Amino acid sequence: MLGAVRVHGQRFFIEGAIMETIKNNSEVLIHFVMSLADGSVAESTKAQDKPMLFRMGDGSLSAGFEQALLGLKEGEKATFTLIPEDAFGQPNPDNIHHFDRSRFGEEAPAEVGNIIAFTGPDGQDIPALITEVSGESVTIDFNHPLAGKDVTFAVDIVSIKQ
Repeated sequence: MLGAVRVHGQRFFIEGAIMETIKNNSEVLIHFVMSLADGSVAESTKAQDKPMLFRMGDGSLSAGFEQALLGLKEGEKATFTLIPEDAFGQPNPDNIHHFDRSRFGEEAPAEVGNIIAFTGPDGQDIPALITEVSGESVTIDFNHPLAGKDVTFAVDIVSIKQ
């Protein structure tokens, strides 16, 4: 079995060395590119050269994403596609609301395509998309923008700590 060791930024392979494998509770540093079915990039850590650090099982990522990472090793690259239920879910019609146009102003105009931040009950900002303006009614969609879409991830496992 070959394992990788870094010395002064160089990567050497040493026979018999044990490479870390992603398991539940592993701390993982990865680069990823998330793209849509048409090939467009929705998000990438490579654009700013800032990999993402997270702990498996902490709830910050979908269970489907974590499941696809289990068993990968440090230095490994993988590509996988998640269906909506394993990524951002299906759009929920209960997340579409109608507001009176008078609630909008110059700072946050009621225009289709605008993303407006609302303050949730816990004080956190919740982004929403204006999908329709009809007379005095403004339709706001609180679903995640990628809800209902398959997403493909290309990941590079930078490091793993147990």
